[in-house]
Amino acid sequence: MAKIIALVDGSVYSESVCDYAAWVALRKDASVEVMHVLGRRDEAKSNLSGNIGLGARTKLMDELADLDAQKAKFDQQRGRAILEDAEARLRSDGVEHVTTRLRHGDLIEELLLAEKDADLVVIGKRGEAADFATLHLGSNLERVVRASRIPVLVTSRAFSEPCSFLLAFDGGKSAMKAVEHVAKSKVFAGLNAQLLTVDEPTTVKNRALEGAAATLKNAGYVVESTVVKGDPEAVISERCKSGRFDMLVMGAYGHSRIRSLIIGSTTTEMVRLCQIPVLLFR
Repeated sequence: MAKIIALVDGSVYSESVCDYAAWVALRKDASVEVMHVLGRRDEAKSNLSGNIGLGARTKLMDELADLDAQKAKFDQQRGRAILEDAEARLRSDGVEHVTTRLRHGDLIEELLLAEKDADLVVIGKRGEAADFATLHLGSNLERVVRASRIPVLVTSRAFSEPCSFLLAFDGGKSAMKAVEHVAKSKVFAGLNAQLLTVDEPTTVKNRALEGAAATLKNAGYVVESTVVKGDPEAVISERCKSGRFDMLVMGAYGHSRIRSLIIGSTTTEMVRLCQIPVLLFR
């Protein structure tokens, strides 16, 4: 049985993570493993006492140790509560095979271990600490997308059952991987599809787009495909805002990390600007 990993942190996005994970699981008859990772505790706490007298310092260190132990216990209890709530929501959505995983350590290290027998990661666009007013993304989101070896579904704030999707196609390897995945997947069966290339039309690009459209049509999809001039971020985000599509599918980080740091990343901007879930392929 296929397995989906749902990353939850107790934020408002955790509900949509569960709902989208359930939607995928029910359509492909998969199990869901709900995962919550507790970060490593700050080792610098041992230096908080400073250069004060020995007796006072010893007392303070004892108090700090007690506080640290209490916080660790609280974090464990809170983590278990988050997982219990997530499991209950998934089961109420109709998923029968649900497991939970509470880990302590680095999120990426734990995720890479967990995803060895999984084929999808589901994560919310923003976490507990994200600034909604400035559209900040969750601090772990880009790390997860860049590190994960399997597709990553970034959820919107609230669940809406998808009926159509927009596939941003640039002819690259990750975009072709997305087309092939969709063509073989039960998840997208019956959904309306549009293939969109944002670039100067050329014979090579048109042929690549026609080939991608043919792959989806042969798999039974009703497909509309088009090439549009303009800035990819602006064109794709406007299409997503049109209300015609319930999900964006695209390749992730086609350029090197260094280049993305210099000129920005279409992937990051799409996730930040789009109010619909985004399925990313590496």
